[in-house]
This record gives sequence, structure tokens and C-alpha cells, in this order.
Amino acid sequence: MPLYHVYDLKMWGVISITRMTSFLLFISCEWCALSFHHSRYLRILRQKLHFRGTEQWFVQRLDHFNAADRRVWNQRFYINGTFYQPDGPVFLMIGGEGTANPAWMDHGAWITFAKKLGALCLLIEHRFYGKSQPTMDLSLSNLQYLRSDQALADLAHFRAMVDIKMNLTLNKWIAFGGSYPGSLAAWFRLKYPHLVYAAVASSAPLQAVINFSEYLEEVTYSLESSSAPCPLLVKDASDTLTEFLSKADKYSQVTQDFQLCEPLEIKSGMDSAYLLETLAGNFMDVVQYNKDNRVFEDPKGTNITIDMLCTIMENSSLGIPYQRYAKVSQLLLDTDEVKCLDASYRKFLSDMMNTSWAAPAADGSRQWAYQSCTEFGYYQSTQSLLQPFSGFPLSYKLQQCIDLFGPAFNHTVVAEAVQHTNENYGGLNIKGSRIVFPNGSKDPWHILSITKGHKAIYIQEHAGLRLHID
Repeated sequence: MPLYHVYDLKMWGVISITRMTSFLLFISCEWCALSFHHSRYLRILRQKLHFRGTEQWFVQRLDHFNAADRRVWNQRFYINGTFYQPDGPVFLMIGGEGTANPAWMDHGAWITFAKKLGALCLLIEHRFYGKSQPTMDLSLSNLQYLRSDQALADLAHFRAMVDIKMNLTLNKWIAFGGSYPGSLAAWFRLKYPHLVYAAVASSAPLQAVINFSEYLEEVTYSLESSSAPCPLLVKDASDTLTEFLSKADKYSQVTQDFQLCEPLEIKSGMDSAYLLETLAGNFMDVVQYNKDNRVFEDPKGTNITIDMLCTIMENSSLGIPYQRYAKVSQLLLDTDEVKCLDASYRKFLSDMMNTSWAAPAADGSRQWAYQSCTEFGYYQSTQSLLQPFSGFPLSYKLQQCIDLFGPAFNHTVVAEAVQHTNENYGGLNIKGSRIVFPNGSKDPWHILSITKGHKAIYIQEHAGLRLHID
């Protein structure tokens, strides 16, 4: 998946009711000891149902680790008290690298759990994403406050203040999150165990890495599980395209075949790498979100599946594999109702370097690029030989950090940042208790999460469910 793509809370649409039993056993052992005797507060919660899909705001500090810095900002959150019972828990869904979607206040597995347990549901938006805008713009001097440790401190302060204001001091809080927010859920429990009783960290990439070449290996396995020839055909197509990009007389054909918004120009390796990554991203994204059951987020959306892509790649009536590859691109463009494919690295840089909150890249793209360069890496390169794509190596990914944020963000700095993240949170050796890690076998991010042991819930497609619960 390209560096600038946004993915948020992706796993909560796929958690099945089958998993609910294990979850209930995990968190319900002490609900009977809790009480919420102040009936007037319960009435207040129930009276707030009319705004469960509307924005609420909470005052946060800009820098939690500098007491002399008194600057504050407004963080957005949502609330759903429909299912709340006096002895129920508080569910905190953590937002991630994109705009918080209020549709989650009525959908997803956590709502199923809330109905069963009588939980109060809260969704909080991550700083610097959506409308939770702590600074005037996204300039480099402001992005220094975009860090996971600051985000965790936001959660801690939010939890402590809401606890008092809504008289929830006797209720146990459970953190939920998927993908990066899944990591935040686990780290919240790790760093603030006195504030959060348990965490459900779905598809959580706990291990920061610079070169995540295994991602494309997992894409390959997923394509192969649909059709054995599929990844071989993708490789044939990718190799043909790579060859065409080395020949200037083929540029016009590539522009037409892939419906590029601008005539193709290859002035550097970054230009070709960007195009190759963009087209590979069609497969990467579909594999990552395959059958994710999130139609409630966009009722008009079409869930393109792995099987659909492989059917196209195997259809010889569409021409050689290269031409089928172009048909896949056309399918994604048509589905997204986009007229042309924007595959210009020059335009990408221009968009990403616009620091205005009104800029297209303020949708989360610039912010996540910064977090990748300063904390996590996660660069999905073509370094591995066990995958069908080519042309966007780790050096291309690291050059983006320099191009976007300056020469100070070089390979050494990124490597040290990734090392610091793992030292801070423990990577795959995380020691926090009462954290459960659901993962799916076809989700490439499971490689960086916990899939074995007593805290793992590992879902193998076509092989049923394997549970490991405390």
C-alpha cells in the first residue's frame, strides 16, 4: 500500500460474532463488582442519544510533556449511550490516520459487544487528523507535535477528565482500535494501565520496521490462494510495464493504457517508481481490505475482492497480462468514479508539501507520511524476490522522507526513529496484560502483530477460527 494512502479502523468490520464469546470471557469477569448508582447521570447519558452522530469537543493540551507550554486545542469525539447500563463498561474506539467516521457509532463488532455488555461507546479522533487540528497548519514546526506518545497522552487526559465529568469513575474502560489505532490501544494499556482496564488491538503493527518487504509477500500468498496463476500473471504484467518505462517510445502507450491524467514523463527513478507503486497499490489495497464488510461507511461503494482481480488477470480474452493489468486499473478508477489516474511524482510532491489544512494531502496523507518518517517506517518495498512487483525499492521510500521534509530526515534518522519506537513500546515483546490481538491471515499487517500465544485471535480464511485467550 503506498505511503500516502490512508487506512483507518479497517479490521472492525470483519470481526465476526463467533469471536464475541472469547471477548466476553476476556473482559466480563468483574462487571458484577461495579456499580453506577447515580441515576440522574444515567438519565443524562440517555438524553444525549440525539447527538450521538454529531461532533463533540474536548480541550487538549498541545504538548503534554512541557508544563510551561499552555497552548490548547479542541479534539473531536463522538458518543453513543444507547446501550449503556449502570454496571456496563466504557468502550473507547481510538481514531487513527484519517478522519473519524461517525458511522462507527452505529456499526461494527464493538457495537455488538456494547449491546451485550451495556457499554457506553466513545470514538475519539486522533490529533492532526480530520477536524482535530491542534495547529494553524501542517508545517514541519507544527508536525513535531504529531507523535504517538502525544496521542496516547491525549487519550489519558480525555479518559481522566470524562471519567470525572460523566461520573464514570467506577466503570472499567476498554480501548479498541484497528491497524495503527490497534497499536495505540495496546500501547494505551501498556503505558497507562491505571486508566484502561483492557485493550482489543486488531491488526496492530506493534513492530516498527523500515523495510516491510514481507507486505508484498503476503499480497502474493493472498493472490495465490485465490488462483495459483494469478501472482505469476501479475509479475508478467509488472515486468512488461517496467520494460516499457525504460523506452521513451512506449510512454504514449502507457499513458493511454492506464488512463494517466498527464502524459508520462520519466525524468528519474522516482517517477517510474511512483507509477509502479501506484499500480501495484491496486492489488495491495484490495488484499488489505478484502471482504471487510464496511459497506456502512460508504453505501455506494463496491467492495472489490481478490477473486475479482484474479479473474481479470486470468481472462486471456482481454489480451496479454499487461493489458489485463490495465483493466484492473480501469476497474478501480471506475469504481472510485475517477476519470484518470494521477501518477505524477512531481504533482504528488506538490500536493504533499502544501501545509494548508485545506490542501488535498491534509486528508491524512501528509500527516501519515511524517509519522512514517519519524516513528514507524512500515515501507512496503519490492526488495523481496518472493513477490511479483518491481521498481519501488526501499531507497525510493526513504527518498520520499527527504523530498517531503528535508535532508535531516535521512536513512540514519529514520532508522533511529524506528529503533526508538520499538524501545519505547517493546515491539512484539510488549509486556502489557489484558490485551487481545485479533488478526486475519490475509491481512499483510499480521506479520508485524502477535498471531501466536494466549493473547492471539488468529483468523485463517477457509480454515476457520483459531482462538488463544487469557
